[in-house]
Amino acid sequence: MSSTDPQPPELEQGSEVDGWKPVEPNRTRAPITLILGITLVGVVVLLALVSVFWTPYDPSALSIPDRYLPVGTPGYLLGTTRLGRDVVTQIMAGARTALLVSILSTTAAVGLGTVWGLAAAGARPRAQRVLTQATDVGVALPGILIALVLATAIGAGNTAAVIAIVGWFVPIVARVTIGPAKQILALDYVEAAFAYGRTKWYVLRRHVLPNVAPVLIVQASLMFAAAILIESTLSFLGVGAQPPTASWGRMLKESQTVLDFAPSLMLIPGLAIMGAVLGFNLLGDGLRTVLDPKQSANRGAP
Repeated sequence: MSSTDPQPPELEQGSEVDGWKPVEPNRTRAPITLILGITLVGVVVLLALVSVFWTPYDPSALSIPDRYLPVGTPGYLLGTTRLGRDVVTQIMAGARTALLVSILSTTAAVGLGTVWGLAAAGARPRAQRVLTQATDVGVALPGILIALVLATAIGAGNTAAVIAIVGWFVPIVARVTIGPAKQILALDYVEAAFAYGRTKWYVLRRHVLPNVAPVLIVQASLMFAAAILIESTLSFLGVGAQPPTASWGRMLKESQTVLDFAPSLMLIPGLAIMGAVLGFNLLGDGLRTVLDPKQSANRGAP
């Protein structure tokens, strides 16, 4: 072809040739809720991790001469408690307690609840009805009251808090799992897997579980927030973490009597709880937007 021959025009992005139009990749920004959630959760996780190796002072040490020091005191950035403990140290160690309880309880609840939900979705009609009704009963019960009763019956401490939270969360996870699992089991490719001779548990593990995983991930992030709030509530009521273990909820309880002249002792742990709960809720909302194809499509639409 000579240099004087007409050259085919270069295809511009989005041009159409012979009925074919290149599709531009959908590049969308992460939702602001996800960014804020990751930031707040990252701060809490960082405090908890650092507290494992280092804190300004011993979290369980007492210093009665230094009690009720105000915010900004040299050596005590956020002041001290009624027993002379450094508030910064207590906040860091309290973050570790909150995350430990929430991780253990949420992980156990998601595992047990998922098995319950998958078993209910794949069971025969009569067994499915029984399992589903049991789930409905568990969800309908007043959760915080059940957690308080369980923690009181088992005995105060972090172990009681974990068991109480798991007992509350398992029916919720099962309820969230049953609906999507039943929808997936009704799809054609799942029916084809059964016709091919696959067992029900193979289908549930191979085809159903990966498809309900995004829902469970979002639910787990929201449960982290709820678990932190429940742990603080149980500690505030005296059936959660026990001294000398640091806890944000117990810091709130101990600050009630000194609210008039040391309001920071209630404000600081209250802000810590609010920030952690808000962070995990925002994280869950952002993950829902990212993992839900419909919401992602709407977010990327012009």
